[in-house]
Amino acid sequence: MSTQRPTIVIVGGGAGGLALATQLGHKLGKKKHADIVLIDKNRNHIWKPLLHEVATGSLDADLDGVVYSAHAAKHHYRFILGEFTTLDTQQKQLILKPLLNESAQQILPQRHIHFDKLILAIGSVSNDFNTPGVAEHCFFLDSHTQAERFQHALLDNFTRIHQSNSTQHKPFNIAIVGGGATGVELSAELYHVTHLLKTYGLNNMTSDQLQISLIEAGPRILPALSERIANSAKRELLKLGVNVFENTKVRSASATAFKTHLETEIEADIKVWAAGVKAPDFIKELNVFELNANNQINVDSYLRSTQCDSIYAIGDCCSCTQTDGSIVPPRAQSAHQMALCVQQNLIAEIFGLPLKQFEYQDHGSLVNLSQFTAVGNLMGNLTKNSFFIEGKIARLMYVSLYRMHQRAIHGSLRTFILWLSEKMLKIVRPKMKLH
Repeated sequence: MSTQRPTIVIVGGGAGGLALATQLGHKLGKKKHADIVLIDKNRNHIWKPLLHEVATGSLDADLDGVVYSAHAAKHHYRFILGEFTTLDTQQKQLILKPLLNESAQQILPQRHIHFDKLILAIGSVSNDFNTPGVAEHCFFLDSHTQAERFQHALLDNFTRIHQSNSTQHKPFNIAIVGGGATGVELSAELYHVTHLLKTYGLNNMTSDQLQISLIEAGPRILPALSERIANSAKRELLKLGVNVFENTKVRSASATAFKTHLETEIEADIKVWAAGVKAPDFIKELNVFELNANNQINVDSYLRSTQCDSIYAIGDCCSCTQTDGSIVPPRAQSAHQMALCVQQNLIAEIFGLPLKQFEYQDHGSLVNLSQFTAVGNLMGNLTKNSFFIEGKIARLMYVSLYRMHQRAIHGSLRTFILWLSEKMLKIVRPKMKLH
């Protein structure tokens, strides 16, 4: 073991990054074996699979979020608010942008952060494939800020319809491109929200006035999951009233509609782009890594960059090829498993032990259709047969995934306290945020 205490820097406080910082803080930071640093451009953490609930107001980010600075103080790591622009692999340092406030006034100048080991856990963003009009006219749900922008637009339209003097309202159209988990779950969540509106006095806005279109370029929604799960989810969406368009490619977006490859138009007052996954564009601009077509960093079997073995990449921003030739899918469970593997390897490096190769285990997939139901399968490739589940049992299992994430970043006692607090809040108020 080296006598010099190494600095381990983690960039990105998502599902994998925050769990890794927490565990390394307890296993290395607390015992002074290493300095653990987490860098993120946001002050708070929200579990990305819940962003669609932030977008609809079903989840209050102020209550369900994690404040990085407070969490760091409790879990023996250091948090730095910032966004990096340059990576110097020779000098082993990151250069962070000057930190500005909302008025564009400088709070901190450009900063240089040294690292001995660097872990990139910066996640992914939606890929608009340079489709004309999408960047200008669509909402994205890649971050807490984007989700809240969508929420404000949604509430503005709900209020407009409710306070309109007209006795006849034209349908309020929302079109979502991308039939993956985000698009499917958002479609269902929007209908759930309309059921809550009367609690807040918005009686004139009902689910009958809401028209949702879900647009998927491929032959079916949920292409990454089994056909049985996809068919079950589609049936539930159709019951709710969602228009599901499959084999429908979007050629362009305008202020009022999406235009398809068949030259038809799908009208939309609000347009959401939830299709495609790629690593943020600035990764390519660093000119450091070997990347795939989606800007994702190619890693070896230990999750180290193929270009620099002092840099690891985990989660959606990396491309990891398994022994069977398949690519590890961009899921929260992948990020958690990668975080655990890197945690073990960093500890092994410090104590001179052999590294462990990453082996992805598919524990199944679940899609939550708001309060209505959930569908999915359990065990994945851990057994010869997957177990298809739906309804209340599937929804209970979906909620348990979030509890597992909370346990990884808070511990068992804190997770139980959070669960108890949520139960108490549900007694005193419906779970919807209007502001």
